[in-house]
Amino acid sequence: MRDLWKPGTVLNPVPVVMVSCGDFDKGEKNIITVAWTGTINSDPAMAFISVRPSRYSYDIIKRTGEFVINLPTEELTFATDYCGVKSGRDIDKFKAMKLTAEKGSFTGCPIIKECPVCIECKVKDIIPLGSHDMFLGEIVGVSVDDKYMDEKGRFCYEKSLPICYSHGEYYGLGKYLGKFGYSVKKKK
Repeated sequence: MRDLWKPGTVLNPVPVVMVSCGDFDKGEKNIITVAWTGTINSDPAMAFISVRPSRYSYDIIKRTGEFVINLPTEELTFATDYCGVKSGRDIDKFKAMKLTAEKGSFTGCPIIKECPVCIECKVKDIIPLGSHDMFLGEIVGVSVDDKYMDEKGRFCYEKSLPICYSHGEYYGLGKYLGKFGYSVKKKK
């Protein structure tokens, strides 16, 4: 037997990210926490974020045409939550959470220095969907904290202790289960 539910957002867990936006050179900066995000294309590399039009960051992203997807760590879970429940209209979230804003290398947006991966995007389209509008962004560059790189130049994502979001709760990611294609790899 199975319970039947009305349509809803049950595809979980999902990544939780801190999206930074603004114009670094003008001193404008904000962070919004987003769980509606993901990769949508590989060539050109593209990602999306979905933001409610009522959010403070919405108008900033729409006006500047840029945003940065910053991947938080377990250590940044408190800041990630805070940046999702407090409005940039009322508070400087960088200052309140003691986060470091640095100018992006590929956009005019600030990146969050404490995040191991910062994915800089230029808005290609905005799609109204109902409660949220989807910002389709072309990934114009990625910066990675070198403390997570191994001696072969491989990024060790697992060492950053990434987090995810599921039905109002934050989780660390579990143990390693396998590598893409392991199910069909010939055994030696």
